[in-house]
Amino acid sequence: MPNPFLADDYHIRWSTLTADYIESDIKQALERAEQRLNAIRNLATENVSYANTFAAFEKAAEELERGWGRLSHLDSVDDNPEQRAAMNAVLPEVSAFYSQIFLDSQIWASLKAFSESPDAKALSPVKQRFIEETCADFIQSGADLDATQKAEVAEIEAELSQKTKKFSENVLDSTNAWEIVIHDEARLAGLPEMAKEAARLDALQNSHGSEDAPKWRFTLQHPSMGPVMQHGEDDSLRKEIWEANCTVGRDGEYDNTDLIWEVLELRQRKAEILGRQSFPDLILQRRMAKNGQAALDFTEDLHGKIQEEFLKETKELQDFKAEKTGGTSAPLEPWETAYWSEKRRKEQYAFDDEALRPYFPVASVMDGMFSITSKLFGIEIAEKEAVFGKDEDGKVQVWHEECKFYDVQDSATGELLGSFYADWHPRPTKRGGAWMNSLKTGGPVADGGAREPHLGLMIGNMTKPVGDKPALLDHREVETIFHEFGHLLHHLLGDVEVKSLSGTNVPWDFVELPSQIMENFCWDRESLDLFARHYETGETLPDELFLKMLSAKNYMSATGFMRQLALGKLDLELHQNFSQYKGGDLDAVDAKILADYKTPLATDSPTMARRFSHLFSGPVAYASGYYSYKWAEVLDADAFTRFQEDGILNTETGMSFRREILARGNSRPVAESYRAFMGRDPELEPLLERAGLA
Repeated sequence: MPNPFLADDYHIRWSTLTADYIESDIKQALERAEQRLNAIRNLATENVSYANTFAAFEKAAEELERGWGRLSHLDSVDDNPEQRAAMNAVLPEVSAFYSQIFLDSQIWASLKAFSESPDAKALSPVKQRFIEETCADFIQSGADLDATQKAEVAEIEAELSQKTKKFSENVLDSTNAWEIVIHDEARLAGLPEMAKEAARLDALQNSHGSEDAPKWRFTLQHPSMGPVMQHGEDDSLRKEIWEANCTVGRDGEYDNTDLIWEVLELRQRKAEILGRQSFPDLILQRRMAKNGQAALDFTEDLHGKIQEEFLKETKELQDFKAEKTGGTSAPLEPWETAYWSEKRRKEQYAFDDEALRPYFPVASVMDGMFSITSKLFGIEIAEKEAVFGKDEDGKVQVWHEECKFYDVQDSATGELLGSFYADWHPRPTKRGGAWMNSLKTGGPVADGGAREPHLGLMIGNMTKPVGDKPALLDHREVETIFHEFGHLLHHLLGDVEVKSLSGTNVPWDFVELPSQIMENFCWDRESLDLFARHYETGETLPDELFLKMLSAKNYMSATGFMRQLALGKLDLELHQNFSQYKGGDLDAVDAKILADYKTPLATDSPTMARRFSHLFSGPVAYASGYYSYKWAEVLDADAFTRFQEDGILNTETGMSFRREILARGNSRPVAESYRAFMGRDPELEPLLERAGLA
């Protein structure tokens, strides 16, 4: 198949996307993009129109975005040496291309000429907003800089692309470099049976032990190590896993320390060239926070509101351990916190979250989630038969045998709104965490033709099936699936005539609203009954277990709240006040920044910055934007009060959310979209009330 990475297939033929096509396909896409950009560069001022400037600019790199998007996705879910080498070979050219577009004086001159023309003022409001946003992108990126400054910015962007790619590779490789194989079953005391069985089967699959002489394998993937840290009674085993986890991105050839400082310095230098004091001031100027200090003030204000409760929770946990061990109340070791916290929760609420797992088989969670969103948003979701590794007539291809494919239709019209892939379980070739991404942005067609469907995906690293049992999730994993599906709905239900303004193309401190609001449905009895059903009997969650779950919901709430604030604080301080920390010991800098944000521990933990992929896995990524999770929590907690008032599954409310938030994307200022749904600006109090911290 010629140019498989560039093929305009809605149903992507993943088996054809092999490493030997990468360089030729990407280089051809670069050539086509340059040809289209040349047409814009060479326009005479008197001949500019919307079609040959802004519309042409939006489509100029379509093949490159398609091919690079598919390759970047495979890099995240199916890493292999040949693919990695080929990707790194073309990365400099791709980085240079993207870094120079917004610095190109000829392109900028053509776009600017039309933006200042009377014809631009006569366009639809959405197209006018696209012009405004695109012009702002050019100005913010340095279009008005002199030639020397532009060259330096382009060089910085190229360096950032390569260094952040290496950062991600180091995190993945160092995670996969460690395993522990347990020979003595006594060391697994306290572990849930499902976690033990998963470790035994994993050992067998990796040539450790046998059916008659079992062994148990654990890795640094969370579904493997998490149950040990939370339930394992063997203190030395928890310590060994904690120490190993601390080495991710830290030791030997995988050490990210120097890369972090280099990335921070490059970002600071870029901001200064562009006339800003800091990288957050550059990045946030068109987000809701507007600047780095405002984001810091938001973080520190919330910190002040919860610090007393945070310290109280810390002391209570120390006292609990002392009471149970006969020791003195003192800071815990970092490998003890999850274990003793879980023991205290079990005692205080007579609740073990492992008891929930049988009610959350992944297939039922997905089906129930589809039922909830279908009722709320007027859609129908159906799985399509898929195949892995081959072409088969009438069937969709997927990139792994565990991956599934779904269509989303409008309930009223039957129109195909979009489709998506879902891939939920960890494997060594897949990066950690959970995420949503788009593969194609569709929407209304300007000439009145058939609507183009969207295409997206959602990925996770959830608990795997064990033996003949289905994948049984814990409640946090259920929340994660709902979260990522919220992002996906934002993409799939986008209804904007300009693709660049559709779906998740909104300011990053707003983008988490649709995802985080979906998590609320994991706590309501009416919505839970649609998916929380025992995998063997089909019975719904018993009232007693549901009430215990609710009672324990805000257990250690301030501690979890503070952890998110700490991550945002670390991000903002490193970027906003880089000059204060430059050249320092990274762990000492972390300790200084987070002195009032971290739980006091008997042994200092190294900074998690070395594996903080949100900040350092891309030229921008979530850098200076991690605070967005808490910012959007304010929005989602407040917005969900309307669902609570109108009825959790009220279709009219859901359709209003679809119409005013999901469908609108960035076609108007997001603050206007929020007010259109709520009838007012957001309020902080619902977040604190929900967390039990009001």
